[in-house]
Amino acid sequence: MVNLQLQTGDSLNLIKTKSILSAFLARVKLMKQNIGRGEFSQFPNLSQTSCQEDDVSTYVQHLNALYSDFESRFEDILTMVIPPWIINPYGDIEETNVIIQEELTELSTNEELKVQFKNGYQQFWLQKTYPLLIPYYGI
Repeated sequence: MVNLQLQTGDSLNLIKTKSILSAFLARVKLMKQNIGRGEFSQFPNLSQTSCQEDDVSTYVQHLNALYSDFESRFEDILTMVIPPWIINPYGDIEETNVIIQEELTELSTNEELKVQFKNGYQQFWLQKTYPLLIPYYGI
């Protein structure tokens, strides 16, 4: 499923990639916790068999290895900080630096752009209307 989500073509960006990977890791963590306490409902074939404690331990170790591998391979994306103003440039701008605040203040009063923002943040930022903000987003 993750593989297909990451192959969405032009609509994929770093923000969506981070969301997809974070969701996958959260599911792996949940699976690991469930298997560790003997809850196999996420694995229908496992729930139909009787598992030994050693088997359960092996499954948990594999899920740990998978989690660690993904976490290290995609560390740069998973640790990326996405400022809230990128997703919603019309929200609170007080937590940004002064240059960004000035640009966002001007942007927030532009009624034409507000209408265009309704089509989504990706298309909105691709317009590159505010060049001082361009270095601050990697969409």
